[in-house]
Amino acid sequence: MVNLEKNNFNTLIHTIRGKQVILDRDLSKLYEVKTKRLNEQVKRNSRRFPKDFMFQLTTFEYNSLRSQFATFEKGRGIHRKYLPYVFTEQGVAMLSGILKSKKAIEINIQIMRAFIIMRKILKRNAQIFQRIDNVEQKLLKHDSKFEQIFKLIENKEIKPKKGIFFDGQIFDAYKFISD
Repeated sequence: MVNLEKNNFNTLIHTIRGKQVILDRDLSKLYEVKTKRLNEQVKRNSRRFPKDFMFQLTTFEYNSLRSQFATFEKGRGIHRKYLPYVFTEQGVAMLSGILKSKKAIEINIQIMRAFIIMRKILKRNAQIFQRIDNVEQKLLKHDSKFEQIFKLIENKEIKPKKGIFFDGQIFDAYKFISD
């Protein structure tokens, strides 16, 4: 049984191929159905799930997820015959049309809210990254200007025409002020 109050849906959302998705395995646990049954329902209604609603992971993507998260079960009897499917926000919404139980509707609402929170977090971070990029661009411009100034200072061919100290003169502050 899934505890809806304590469940953190944000941890179930992964970014794969630049899209936020939930694994079929995690959705089946939430909906309290076997993964095999969930995928059977999806296959029976395949026209409802275009490629931007769901897709199957590659071996590399699946192994990468397994290495990143300790929540992926390993051991005897846990092997999958097929690579897992992942569902985008739209795919999860479409599942609620297929799985019509009270539990499916309840879980679906909470998952949609989690996707909204994740979208807000990404949007907020995108603005921060854009501001950081602007600051970096300004710093690069300033660095190049400082580099030009330092090169001019280091260039010994340029000699000052006027200044406070002339060759062989000693600066006398008292005399300078009194004059």
